[in-house]
Amino acid sequence: MERSYHAYMRMGLVHFMAFPQLAGGQGPWEETVAHIARDPFFTAIEITHIADAAVRGRVRGICRLANLSVGFGAHPAILGGGLDINSLEESKRGQAVTKLKELIDEAVFMEADSFVLLSGKDPGEAKRPQAVQALVKSLGELCAYSGQQNGPQVIAEVFDREMDKCCLLGPASLAREVAKAVREEHDNFGLLVDLSHIPLLQESPSEALEPVKKYLAGAHLGNAVLTQGMPGYGDYHPVFGTAGSANDLPEMVEFLRTLMDIEFLDEVKRPIVSFEVKPMEGQDPLLVIANAQRVMNLAWALV
Repeated sequence: MERSYHAYMRMGLVHFMAFPQLAGGQGPWEETVAHIARDPFFTAIEITHIADAAVRGRVRGICRLANLSVGFGAHPAILGGGLDINSLEESKRGQAVTKLKELIDEAVFMEADSFVLLSGKDPGEAKRPQAVQALVKSLGELCAYSGQQNGPQVIAEVFDREMDKCCLLGPASLAREVAKAVREEHDNFGLLVDLSHIPLLQESPSEALEPVKKYLAGAHLGNAVLTQGMPGYGDYHPVFGTAGSANDLPEMVEFLRTLMDIEFLDEVKRPIVSFEVKPMEGQDPLLVIANAQRVMNLAWALV
């Protein structure tokens, strides 16, 4: 591609994945966010809950000053807190929605464009229809709440069904069904597809993206190890090209081409497309980020 990717997307980083010590809300937030803010490669950053309100305000100031678009990821709260927005127990479903509404409040304060979450566990074929109904109900409530505050778009990220997180959402066919149902009443809902989850779902980029293109609101660029016994096995987002992993330069090129083909990458919308990469034990987060940047630079040249 001759034109810069900046013309078609806002290049971002899932900050709490690159710096996993921050997933709990505490740690060197200002230092690490400032590092990304100083790098003109990035025009967006996806953060999560920041425990200290004063630090939260200073991080917002860093993003404002650097003209960084902000996304908010609820993943640490959902996975760490065992939240399940498709629970068949109404009390548990309601508790999850209540907690996520609190995080939407934080996302509004951080001036986030997006609020990304994931579904709960897949309960199995017999109970799946009821779980889908619960999921649609929860997503509708969250969209309504965010909309009342002129808040961020609520975005559900598609995860694996059988290998690691074992989420309800799920294969592209179900993602489309859920998105269609939520969108009937809430236009501030969308889906996010992550390159790292495509091999976990045994889908190709076209199989993962084409069915949901009408609802696609975000994309992540990541990797996964599919070989049992290899370091990083599962949904742990190692650097591109890790031994035994599924994604490297060719897969990145195909994913980006498909995003172009379905007209998701757009000079007007310029959606957020973020690296979701995580350092393995002993790895320097800044080198992990540099790996992703170099793969992206070359992949874009080949699109």
